[in-house]
Parts: sequence; structure tokens; C-alpha cells
Amino acid sequence: MVTSPLATEHRANRIAVVLPSLEGGGAERSMLNLTKGLLAQGRKVDLVLCQAKGAYLDEIPDGANMVELEPSGAVQARLIAATGSISDFCALLRPVLLAGKVAPETARIRSLQHYIQQTRPDAILSALTYANLTAIWAKRRSGSAVPVIVSERIALTSYCAAPSNFRKWRWRYLPAVVRRTYPSADRVVAVSNFVAQQLITEVGLEASSVTALPNPVVDDNLRLSAAQDLDHPWFADGAPPVILAVGRLTEQKDFATLLRAFALIQAQQEVRLVILGEGRLRDELQALARRLGVQANLDMPGFVENPFKYMKRASTLVLSSQYEGLPGVLIQAMACGCPVVSTDCPGGSGEILGDGEYGALVPVGDAKSMAAAVLASLDKPTPLDKLLQRAEDFSVERATSEYLAVMDSAVKQVAVKR
Repeated sequence: MVTSPLATEHRANRIAVVLPSLEGGGAERSMLNLTKGLLAQGRKVDLVLCQAKGAYLDEIPDGANMVELEPSGAVQARLIAATGSISDFCALLRPVLLAGKVAPETARIRSLQHYIQQTRPDAILSALTYANLTAIWAKRRSGSAVPVIVSERIALTSYCAAPSNFRKWRWRYLPAVVRRTYPSADRVVAVSNFVAQQLITEVGLEASSVTALPNPVVDDNLRLSAAQDLDHPWFADGAPPVILAVGRLTEQKDFATLLRAFALIQAQQEVRLVILGEGRLRDELQALARRLGVQANLDMPGFVENPFKYMKRASTLVLSSQYEGLPGVLIQAMACGCPVVSTDCPGGSGEILGDGEYGALVPVGDAKSMAAAVLASLDKPTPLDKLLQRAEDFSVERATSEYLAVMDSAVKQVAVKR
């Protein structure tokens, strides 16, 4: 049997993974997991960062080539964005050209253009909205046929409409830019069916252009990290149960509702709460904890490099978010054997938890319902084998295979057109 040259030669051998930075968020961790998976499959990976900063810088996988893009000046960056997409000028006006602050990703369009022209990767995979737009605009300017696959990580219209973001021009008008720009990508990947449907029904993308793929979350590194010793007195044998939450201290995560729920739980039984993460709402949340009288049983140690050893030992993990994309923290907790409770927020929480089969879903912002669900979980946790089995649906190996199928297909299509 003779194998077609297209089957062996035209694939994504060198992949550029484009990210804003390596700040400590779920999207960044997920893309690092995918990078490891791509390397394990024998692909070369350039990790292309708009800014080489963030808590995960030390976690760049061996074998990945880190590239930091150089910024253009603010005025020049706006001109580059405008001249690179004249037909989209009106859509760009508010979120890009007249925004009070140029997005760091927008300031890297020219630098990414030069990277594409000089390095000539086989495929570009970008993640997070402004990095996605930057990748598309840079390809246009480069004159290259390299396929660009953009990954949308958040329920976009829910995110842009959130009170904390709606006040900002560049978020309020972003869906219009996405609607005009994403069709120029070779593929649009969404992290959940909900995110995909929102891109189709609310943003206005063609259904045929959007694919939902699972996040790469679970691997041996996660399991080994979960097994590490945890030096924290609250997790000692015989100690009261610990409720765990993980995420940036921002409005999106709505830890204020969690604190109010915790006050209700604490009134009924002895329990403690640990919130892992850092952010600008720290002082506000600590003040609320004092007003609620729960500060003695609350620990907020900030960002930790290994949250998995906490998940393995916690009694229940709670996701209190107002909106998400595909919250990896739920998958990570289940992979560590920790029962979960989540808000049924816009995003993939309901999909992960099988509409309540693998963990309780409660309304957003409802402290009473959250407290009741946590108490029920403490009393009758989801069986361990059920949690572990569900988590395996989000393995790094499976997700890598599906992402590679999309990228290789895009590369072959470009080759055929030539």
C-alpha cells in the first residue's frame, strides 16, 4: 500500500502556541498541559508570549522554545491594528482604537507578524480573546498562509456583560470585533459546548466554523503533585472538614457569596474554609469575613504552586463563579478525589458535572442554596470512583489528540489549496 505524501508530510510539525502571558490562571495552565502533550507526540512547540511574566514561567515544559514578543508604542499599535483591518475600522473604534489603554496583545501585532515571517511555523494555536485577535491580524499582515486556530476560553458575551467589565469600552464592544475577525481564523475552538453555542447564537459566528474540544487537564503530573505532603494544620487527621476554593480574587469568582454561604454553614457545624489565589479584592473579602464573623476559620494563603495537594485533602471544593469557560478547577478537584459543588453559571460547569450527576449545581449568587449543597456534600460525598472516572474524560492525552487532529487537518487543507 502506497501512503500519500500529504498523509506523512503535511501536518503541524512546528506549532506556535500564542498566549498573553503565563499568569496563574486556568487557561494558562491548560495551554501548558497541551504544550506538554504536543511535545510528547513529537511536535516542536514555540511558546510565544506577549509578555514573559507570570506564576507559571517556571513550568514551561522541557523542549518548548519560549519566544517573547516585543511591543510597539501605544500610538503605533493602534495604527497597526487599524491599517491591518480597514474593513473593520468601525468595529475596532471603541474596543481597540479609542480604548483608554492599549491591550498588551494588540501592541504585539507587528512583532508576531515578524515571528511568522521569519520562523514560518506550520500552525498557530492562540488562546484568550485578545491574543486570538492579534494572531489573526498578524497573519493578515504577514502574507503567510499558516493556519491559525483560535481557542476561546470564556463565555464571551457573559464576560463582556459582567458589571465589572461592561464599564470598560474595550470589553463592552469586543463581541463585535470577534464577530468580524474570528471568521478569518482557520478554526475556532471553544472549551465547552456552552461557549461554542454562545459564539454561534450571541456573537454570530457560523456553526460550521466552531468546534468544542475538551481541555487538557488530567495527567500523571497532577496525580503526583496531589500526592505530595501538605504542611497545614487544618488538614491533619481528625481536624474539622475543610472547604476549598481556588481562583483569582476577582468579581468573576464571586468569593463574597462563598463567604456568606460559609457563615451559614459554620452556624450549623464546625468547618473551615481555605481560598487559594491572589487578586485585588483581597482586602475587601477579608473585611467581609470580619463582618460575617468567619475570619478565625478562614485562610487565604494567596497563590500556591501546587493546589492539588490541597484538593486531595479537602472535604469539598466550591466553585462560586458568575461565569466561566470550562472551569478546570472542577476537573482537577475530581481527579484528586475531592467532591465538588458549583454554581450553574454561564460556561461549562454544568457540562463537567453532568447537570448535577457528579456534583451539585446551585444558582449564581445564592448563598443559601450554596450552603445547603455544601452541607449535603459533607454529609454524603460523591463516590470516589465516580469522580475519578469523570475526570479522565479530560485527560491531557485525549485533548492533545483532538487538538492535533484539528491542526493537522488545517495544515492539510492549506497544502491542498496550494
